[in-house]
Amino acid sequence: MRIGEIAALVGVTSRAVRHYHHIGLLPEPGRRANGYRAYTVRDAVLLARIRRLTEVGLSLDEVRDVLADDEGRELVEVLGELDADLARQEREIRERREVLAALLEAPLTSDGPLSPALAALLESGPATGSPAAAKDREHLLLLDAAGGGAGAELYAALRPLAEEPGVAGLYARLDELAGAGVDDPRIAPLAAELVAAVPDEVLAVIPDGEPSPTGFGRVLLEDYPPAQREVVRRVMEALAVRVRARRGRSV
Repeated sequence: MRIGEIAALVGVTSRAVRHYHHIGLLPEPGRRANGYRAYTVRDAVLLARIRRLTEVGLSLDEVRDVLADDEGRELVEVLGELDADLARQEREIRERREVLAALLEAPLTSDGPLSPALAALLESGPATGSPAAAKDREHLLLLDAAGGGAGAELYAALRPLAEEPGVAGLYARLDELAGAGVDDPRIAPLAAELVAAVPDEVLAVIPDGEPSPTGFGRVLLEDYPPAQREVVRRVMEALAVRVRARRGRSV
């Protein structure tokens, strides 16, 4: 193969190949009688490795270290690893296309595009003017856009809670704390009632490590004024205890 052919095969530019030669990352291949470089399958495998490692965020110095560790490995082993990586990429692309297809089928909203599961959850809840409820909606939109780890299972588990009539009263009480301090006596009982309102089915699909003030929960906490933040922090801590207890029993 010539330089343009190997570059096209691997999906990089000829300029990138020359740069890798210049810095010693990709050894110079042998040359034909006419002076053109003659690349082999092993050169293509190595170039593909370089591309993959840089795409996942490694610097060229880090790539050099990884490749040094691979010296002496059989070509069939490296090819097998590359094949497995391509299979993983194919699965990811297929999954993304499935999500995209579902989004295209879902009704468009001002908040969209939403996943079908989240759209169904938001439609199931009663209309309300509660600022706290609107904030929860924004957090769900953020979780949906970020691919928060639980997805459709979490939204489905939340539907009974969204449809529970008493939730509106809890939101109203949370709204009343918008201007209060962290020592307000209403904080503790409201946090306890919010925790009690969360069904076990929701706990079963909460991603590992959540709710946590250092994970996705941190983003939520920063979005609240002091007293409401204290309520939400207590709810997160209590739910984390329930999640650990539940998963401890299931192990």
